[in-house]
Amino acid sequence: MELRMNYRSVNPEALKAMLGLEQWIQNSGLDRKLYDWIKLRASQINGCSYCIDTHSKDLISMGESVEKVMLLTAWREAPQFSEKERAVLELTECVTRLSEAGVPREVYDRVLAHFDEKQFVDLIMAINAINSWNRIGVSTGMFPGCFS
Repeated sequence: MELRMNYRSVNPEALKAMLGLEQWIQNSGLDRKLYDWIKLRASQINGCSYCIDTHSKDLISMGESVEKVMLLTAWREAPQFSEKERAVLELTECVTRLSEAGVPREVYDRVLAHFDEKQFVDLIMAINAINSWNRIGVSTGMFPGCFS
Protein backbone atom coordinates (compact mmCIF):
# COMPACT_ATOMS: atom_id res chain seq x y z
CA MET A 1 0.00 0.00 0.00
CA GLU A 2 1.08 3.54 -0.58
CA LEU A 3 -0.06 6.71 1.13
CA ARG A 4 -1.59 9.08 -1.44
CA MET A 5 -0.39 12.13 0.46
CA ASN A 6 0.73 13.13 3.90
CA TYR A 7 -1.97 15.67 4.72
CA ARG A 8 -0.07 16.60 7.89
CA SER A 9 2.83 18.07 5.93
CA VAL A 10 0.82 19.26 2.92
CA ASN A 11 -1.62 21.30 5.03
CA PRO A 12 -0.56 21.65 8.68
CA GLU A 13 -3.32 24.22 9.30
CA ALA A 14 -5.95 21.58 8.53
CA LEU A 15 -4.32 19.27 11.07
CA LYS A 16 -4.23 22.12 13.58
CA ALA A 17 -7.97 22.74 13.10
CA MET A 18 -8.77 19.06 13.64
CA LEU A 19 -6.55 18.89 16.72
CA GLY A 20 -8.39 21.93 18.10
CA LEU A 21 -11.69 20.07 17.81
CA GLU A 22 -10.10 16.99 19.35
CA GLN A 23 -8.82 19.06 22.28
CA TRP A 24 -12.29 20.57 22.81
CA ILE A 25 -13.80 17.07 22.97
CA GLN A 26 -11.09 15.91 25.40
CA ASN A 27 -12.03 18.83 27.67
CA SER A 28 -15.81 18.30 27.35
CA GLY A 29 -15.97 15.70 30.10
CA LEU A 30 -16.90 12.87 27.73
CA ASP A 31 -15.66 9.54 29.08
CA ARG A 32 -12.45 8.64 27.22
CA LYS A 33 -13.35 4.98 26.77
CA LEU A 34 -16.82 5.84 25.50
CA TYR A 35 -15.23 8.26 23.02
CA ASP A 36 -13.02 5.44 21.73
CA TRP A 37 -16.09 3.20 21.25
CA ILE A 38 -17.57 6.04 19.16
CA LYS A 39 -14.31 6.34 17.20
CA LEU A 40 -14.06 2.63 16.53
CA ARG A 41 -17.69 2.13 15.48
CA ALA A 42 -17.75 5.12 13.11
CA SER A 43 -14.39 4.04 11.67
CA GLN A 44 -15.77 0.55 10.99
CA ILE A 45 -18.77 2.02 9.18
CA ASN A 46 -16.56 4.40 7.17
CA GLY A 47 -13.94 1.76 6.37
CA CYS A 48 -10.96 3.69 7.75
CA SER A 49 -8.35 0.99 8.41
CA TYR A 50 -5.93 3.45 10.03
CA CYS A 51 -8.53 4.53 12.59
CA ILE A 52 -9.87 1.00 13.16
CA ASP A 53 -6.34 -0.15 13.98
CA THR A 54 -5.61 2.84 16.23
CA HIS A 55 -8.85 2.82 18.23
CA SER A 56 -8.96 -0.97 18.65
CA LYS A 57 -5.50 -0.81 20.18
CA ASP A 58 -6.49 2.20 22.31
CA LEU A 59 -9.49 0.37 23.78
CA ILE A 60 -7.44 -2.72 24.55
CA SER A 61 -4.75 -0.59 26.21
CA MET A 62 -7.51 0.96 28.37
CA GLY A 63 -8.47 -2.49 29.62
CA GLU A 64 -11.23 -3.52 27.23
CA SER A 65 -11.15 -7.18 26.25
CA VAL A 66 -10.16 -8.26 22.77
CA GLU A 67 -13.44 -10.21 22.69
CA LYS A 68 -15.53 -7.08 23.27
CA VAL A 69 -13.58 -5.10 20.67
CA MET A 70 -14.07 -7.90 18.15
CA LEU A 71 -17.82 -8.00 18.86
CA LEU A 72 -18.40 -4.30 18.22
CA THR A 73 -19.85 -4.85 14.74
CA ALA A 74 -22.49 -7.06 16.38
CA TRP A 75 -23.05 -4.90 19.49
CA ARG A 76 -26.83 -5.39 19.36
CA GLU A 77 -26.39 -9.14 19.91
CA ALA A 78 -23.41 -8.97 22.28
CA PRO A 79 -24.22 -8.89 26.00
CA GLN A 80 -20.85 -7.26 26.80
CA PHE A 81 -22.21 -3.77 26.00
CA SER A 82 -24.05 -1.75 28.62
CA GLU A 83 -27.31 0.08 27.90
CA LYS A 84 -25.41 3.37 27.99
CA GLU A 85 -22.85 2.09 25.46
CA ARG A 86 -25.67 0.74 23.28
CA ALA A 87 -27.39 4.12 23.23
CA VAL A 88 -24.15 5.83 22.19
CA LEU A 89 -23.35 3.22 19.56
CA GLU A 90 -26.83 3.57 18.07
CA LEU A 91 -26.47 7.35 17.99
CA THR A 92 -23.03 6.95 16.39
CA GLU A 93 -24.50 4.78 13.65
CA CYS A 94 -27.39 7.18 13.02
CA VAL A 95 -25.19 10.28 12.82
CA THR A 96 -22.55 8.51 10.71
CA ARG A 97 -25.26 7.30 8.31
CA LEU A 98 -27.30 10.49 8.62
CA SER A 99 -28.66 10.42 5.06
CA GLU A 100 -30.30 7.02 5.59
CA ALA A 101 -32.80 7.86 8.34
CA GLY A 102 -31.54 10.81 10.35
CA VAL A 103 -31.67 10.44 14.12
CA PRO A 104 -35.06 8.98 15.03
CA ARG A 105 -36.80 10.34 18.12
CA GLU A 106 -36.52 7.00 19.92
CA VAL A 107 -32.71 7.06 19.52
CA TYR A 108 -32.61 10.61 20.89
CA ASP A 109 -34.76 9.50 23.84
CA ARG A 110 -32.55 6.45 24.56
CA VAL A 111 -29.47 8.68 24.66
CA LEU A 112 -31.19 11.22 26.93
CA ALA A 113 -31.95 8.41 29.38
CA HIS A 114 -28.18 8.40 30.12
CA PHE A 115 -27.00 11.92 29.22
CA ASP A 116 -28.23 15.50 29.57
CA GLU A 117 -28.64 17.81 26.57
CA LYS A 118 -25.16 19.35 26.94
CA GLN A 119 -23.67 15.86 26.93
CA PHE A 120 -25.82 14.99 23.91
CA VAL A 121 -24.16 17.86 22.03
CA ASP A 122 -20.76 16.63 23.25
CA LEU A 123 -21.56 13.20 21.79
CA ILE A 124 -22.62 14.73 18.46
CA MET A 125 -19.37 16.71 18.32
CA ALA A 126 -17.37 13.56 19.09
CA ILE A 127 -19.17 11.66 16.33
CA ASN A 128 -18.60 14.55 13.93
CA ALA A 129 -14.90 14.63 14.79
CA ILE A 130 -14.24 10.95 14.08
CA ASN A 131 -16.27 11.12 10.89
CA SER A 132 -14.02 14.00 9.79
CA TRP A 133 -10.87 12.08 10.75
CA ASN A 134 -12.18 9.06 8.81
CA ARG A 135 -12.83 11.14 5.72
CA ILE A 136 -9.30 12.53 5.88
CA GLY A 137 -7.84 9.06 6.38
CA VAL A 138 -9.77 7.35 3.61
CA SER A 139 -9.38 10.23 1.13
CA THR A 140 -5.61 10.43 1.59
CA GLY A 141 -5.09 6.66 1.60
CA MET A 142 -4.00 6.25 5.21
CA PHE A 143 -3.45 2.71 6.48
CA PRO A 144 -2.01 1.19 9.67
CA GLY A 145 1.66 2.07 9.91
CA CYS A 146 1.62 4.57 7.05
CA PHE A 147 3.45 7.22 9.08
CA SER A 148 6.09 4.83 10.50
